[in-house]
Amino acid sequence: MRDPRGAATVLAQQAFSRATGAPLVEGNSIQLLVDARENYPAWLKAIHEARDHIYLESYIIYDDDVGRMFADALIAKAREGVRVRIVYDWMGDFRRGSRRYWSRLRAAGIEARCYNPPRLTSPLGWLIREHRKTISVDGRIGVVAGLCIGRPWAGDPERGLEPWRDTGVLLRGPAVAELDRAFADIWAAIGPPIPPDELAHGVDVAPQGTVALRVIGTAPSTAGMFRVDQLVAALARDRLWLADAYFVGTTPYVQALCSAAADGVDVRLLVPGASNKPILKPLSRAGVRQLLRAGVRVFEWNGPMMHAKTAVADGRWARVGSTNLNISGWFGNYEMDILAEDETFALEVEQAYLRDLENATELVLLHEEMHPSDPMRQPSAHLAGGGASGAGVGAVRIGNVVGAALTGKGRTLTPVNARLSVLTGVACLALALLFVSFPRVVAWPFAVILGWAAFALCYKGYRKHRRARRTARRFSTGQPE
Repeated sequence: MRDPRGAATVLAQQAFSRATGAPLVEGNSIQLLVDARENYPAWLKAIHEARDHIYLESYIIYDDDVGRMFADALIAKAREGVRVRIVYDWMGDFRRGSRRYWSRLRAAGIEARCYNPPRLTSPLGWLIREHRKTISVDGRIGVVAGLCIGRPWAGDPERGLEPWRDTGVLLRGPAVAELDRAFADIWAAIGPPIPPDELAHGVDVAPQGTVALRVIGTAPSTAGMFRVDQLVAALARDRLWLADAYFVGTTPYVQALCSAAADGVDVRLLVPGASNKPILKPLSRAGVRQLLRAGVRVFEWNGPMMHAKTAVADGRWARVGSTNLNISGWFGNYEMDILAEDETFALEVEQAYLRDLENATELVLLHEEMHPSDPMRQPSAHLAGGGASGAGVGAVRIGNVVGAALTGKGRTLTPVNARLSVLTGVACLALALLFVSFPRVVAWPFAVILGWAAFALCYKGYRKHRRARRTARRFSTGQPE
């Protein structure tokens, strides 16, 4: 007789392969790294061990003492003849890095490329972000993390600032070659590609452990991690524990979590109690209540900032990386995550999660917020914790609330959503008064944006037309491309 669990495992692996487009790579070792106190020393040690090349992607690299510490380490390796390449994001670097910082690196022989700076031909292109946080050393040692490089993650004891809570992993083994390939793709998207002989290093790395994992490097509009997160929510049988810095309750994913909870799965979500994005605070509780009503347990971190992006399901699958559970992470950015299929590593992630909950406050619904027919109605329930915000839900939540209010369709507004509706209405009224009182002030920015867009469209169309004519002429004359 066939083993049903074995058959289910095969089907799950097939589903993950198709959803991610990433192969399951066996023979790796993986080390969970908690906060900067474990991540930064491990990263610097890996850089120190480099003999051939170092590929670094980081959404933000601060020009502060932490950023300069990494700069010194990278410059030292470049002077030893190690090839060092860095990709950083323009938006992430804005007002955090400096020209002096990058000039110093380039002067030492380091190749650094900025992803997606503003261009006349792409008015809104800078909104797409290179949000990955990875390091690859010689195709043998790799890092995948949620941490950027800077003082916020390390904290500042002299000023009484605690470090941010964040998570990364250190990899050794054949899977690191997938990090090299992902880096090569983004490098080629910005400029000349990496020579093939350089990428050949590390291809035949011997097994370093027994962990099977997938390296999931996503690009804008591919939605690979969205499919994975939906799939994990559907496959989870016993428990699904999530931690996310900027959770946004998009309808399909919220429904997946609610359905899992209704099916008896222990679904938990850990979010920041105090966010580094204060604009999200007024929106947070509006997104949490639907989950609470469905039986999802929501916790707020009591420290300064919880920036980790992790998931662990059934003690079998564990995800760590840079992708937030929101539209930007799933659809808009370049992201990097690992999905490990290993019970030992999953147990380690679970234990770290339980330790985090010791420094978190669970949210529960007030008695009057429960629907009379709600099977989860608990007369003794109170809203736990202080007034700190939970998970931000952003523009999607506002759109849902406004749409329900204007059309009269959708679910009934909760008290929090009703307050959100009023706040949004006041904001719309203020904009309307601004438009009426100062039409020229409002019109000029729109005119500039529309003119910019028109220029970009015409320029791109002209270039494509010229390229098509040139190709047709070469084809007709038999000239090589």
